[in-house]
Amino acid sequence: MGTQELKYKEVYNWVLDNINSGALKVGEKLPSENELSGRFGLSRQTVRHAVDILEQQKLVMRVRGSGTYVGGNGKTERQERYMNIAVISTYVDSYIFPPVVRGIERVLSKRGYTTQIAFTGNRVSREQDILNNLIDKDIIDGLIVEPAKSALPNPNLHYYQELKERGIPILFFNSRYPELELPCVSMNDEQVGKKAVEYLIKNGHQNIGGVFKSDDGQGHLRYKGFLSGMLEAGIKVKDANVVWLDTEDFLDLDQWSDYLFHRLEGCTGVVCYNDEVAYVLSGLCEKRGIVIPDQLSIVSVDNSDLATLASVKLTSFPHPMEALGRKAAENMISMIENPYFDGNYLFDSDIIERDSVKVLERPRKEGM
Repeated sequence: MGTQELKYKEVYNWVLDNINSGALKVGEKLPSENELSGRFGLSRQTVRHAVDILEQQKLVMRVRGSGTYVGGNGKTERQERYMNIAVISTYVDSYIFPPVVRGIERVLSKRGYTTQIAFTGNRVSREQDILNNLIDKDIIDGLIVEPAKSALPNPNLHYYQELKERGIPILFFNSRYPELELPCVSMNDEQVGKKAVEYLIKNGHQNIGGVFKSDDGQGHLRYKGFLSGMLEAGIKVKDANVVWLDTEDFLDLDQWSDYLFHRLEGCTGVVCYNDEVAYVLSGLCEKRGIVIPDQLSIVSVDNSDLATLASVKLTSFPHPMEALGRKAAENMISMIENPYFDGNYLFDSDIIERDSVKVLERPRKEGM
């Protein structure tokens, strides 16, 4: 065996070592043949021989027109095309979904796809029915889905696995099921939660509460950011001032009025899960004679119409809505065309300041 023929093992061993160490992960793209040739000082023919062997051993997979990717069995490309994308969302009447679906439909229609839409009402039983129907009919090229109660154990995960095994790409939006290694397009909820509490701290607030949604992943991520912002500022989080409510509780927040104000007692500011909560909370404050922002400052998330309809206009972080829908559709098309495309995307958000936050006198530092 000649010296030059053995040289392919330099490339082979480098790829194998990086896969074993985790430096190259499943679905990750290898450097091009030209890049590997330059890195090792070998001919493209020698590099190609190394990649051929790796592919024969199902350690890598070549995707025509795209490149070579780690892993040979994890992802399959669905050959038959129906030009039909299913979209599953939680609520038809939420202020977020109409702009999201508008963004999805505009991108998909331009590429010749039809959109099949269904709603779960944020119920896993309804989600099960929809997924069953999609599997039975088997006429979709991809699935864009907002998960139902994504922070809770879900009995429908095996349906998603079956769709994945059939080569149907799945993309979550707004949140994801943590048990499934599937991509998601969403707001950077953790970062937004942190920015929200940092804004209150910047304006002199120390006693800060939060109202979060317990049964979806967004609520948990926003709380995680809230917690991080408080701890980084050296402020102790008082568990008694953090309120967790689920989907059913959100249907009638009025009934939780006494509970809310008991938990938020002593707070000068509060981070609300979204504008819906902030709007209702501001109305409850008005009924109780609590003046916003003089007695309670509010920071919210979504920057929906509700933020400007409140008697005191709400400071809020914008949800990307239509832009999120467009990005989800664009990423879905890329996933259909290239099964190794990474569909994950996080949107940042910058605060829209209005009238719901009071600037308090900041505590003086010792020695000043």
